[in-house]
Amino acid sequence: MRDLWLGLPVLAQDLLLLLALLLPLGLIGLAVLRGFAPAPLVRAMLWRFRWANALFVLLIAVSVGLGIGLLAQERGLRAGTAQAADKFDMIVSAPGSEITMMMAAVYLQPTSVPLVPGDTYAEIADHPSVRIAAPLAFGDSHDGAPIVGTTAPFVAHLSDGALDGRAFGAEGEAVIGARVPLALGARLEPAHGTGDAAEHGAHEGTEFTVVGRMAPLGNPWDNAILVPVESVWATHGLASGHAPDSPTQLGPPFDARYFPGTPAIVVKADSLAATYGLRSQFDQRADTMAFFPGTVLTRLYTVMGDVRQAMSVMAVVTQGLVALSVMVGLMILTRLFRRNMALLRALGAPGRFVFATVWSYAATLLVSGAVLGLAVGQVATLVLSRVVSARTDIAIAAPLGWPEIHAAAGFTSLAAALALLPALTVLRQPIIAGLRA
Repeated sequence: MRDLWLGLPVLAQDLLLLLALLLPLGLIGLAVLRGFAPAPLVRAMLWRFRWANALFVLLIAVSVGLGIGLLAQERGLRAGTAQAADKFDMIVSAPGSEITMMMAAVYLQPTSVPLVPGDTYAEIADHPSVRIAAPLAFGDSHDGAPIVGTTAPFVAHLSDGALDGRAFGAEGEAVIGARVPLALGARLEPAHGTGDAAEHGAHEGTEFTVVGRMAPLGNPWDNAILVPVESVWATHGLASGHAPDSPTQLGPPFDARYFPGTPAIVVKADSLAATYGLRSQFDQRADTMAFFPGTVLTRLYTVMGDVRQAMSVMAVVTQGLVALSVMVGLMILTRLFRRNMALLRALGAPGRFVFATVWSYAATLLVSGAVLGLAVGQVATLVLSRVVSARTDIAIAAPLGWPEIHAAAGFTSLAAALALLPALTVLRQPIIAGLRA
């Protein structure tokens, strides 16, 4: 049976799971409404107490919407962080924390780490399988935008060649990310450090001219300024990576004797097999570690998966508590029309008809709230996505998907079962007591 299930298309699995979650609602409805048509009376009850009904529906919608909105946001954050690391096949750095280095190299979070020396860089760059071995140099910024020293081949790789203008071709030129508020031809002076600790004027006399702008990438590099790594080294009084008597050169090959060191090297190889071979060669050495950002993210996703499960349980519990609260409110609300229900029974209406009427009334409120909750959830995800994107510089897109629809369907069936309580309460009230109400 398991093999049959796994052999089904994903869409078929999602649809079947949705039907299974809605099955209790259908079975309860068939059992309760069999032989009766209370719809006209239910519509009258909904209209007569429309403001109270609207409040109940809104309460349920907010509860369901926030719950599924958080679940969708977690999925969107996972997809956004994975897309941000897509261009970073492998990173080589000095031994330390892989997460720290990934946050620095991929997500441009400022950190202080040891440097990879020139001979190690040369060993990587000279490997026959390596297509790109791009050093990254951090430490400066401009108006909050980090300045990253690297090479022109890495700029082309990162942007897929989609540049407004051109790549830098000389020291003193810069390529900016899509969200950097500068125009082509603008000049900028770097500040030493980043954030509130940036020291303006520390590199007085050093200027960069913007010669290109990358297309939007949907990651923190949209807010970065990329310059030749030689410029960053020269700004800090270090060697340029090339012999003094060599012809003027920008980018690789570098001379290991004049290579000041780099916090991280982004490596792209000819093939996936070659990438794994390079990782085996340079990982767990005394002077280097090599890792795949995607693998590190997978470990983080495992933790996030546990968080998602906890969030799912919390969302279900919260929605269940809200549903119970609404049930209590509906039981109180039924006191407003219990005289009408008692009058129906006194006129000869079967008890099952009264039961079906009250259940239909309560179920309509709960199901309407759950359906409206999907719309509230979509709005919640849009708002949360914008907030998270603004704080992380990672493009987050979190439309509602099947998991959220399944959550709403499960709540709907739970609500259908809970809706039996107010119906049972009205049915158990004595007719005489109801007429005297």
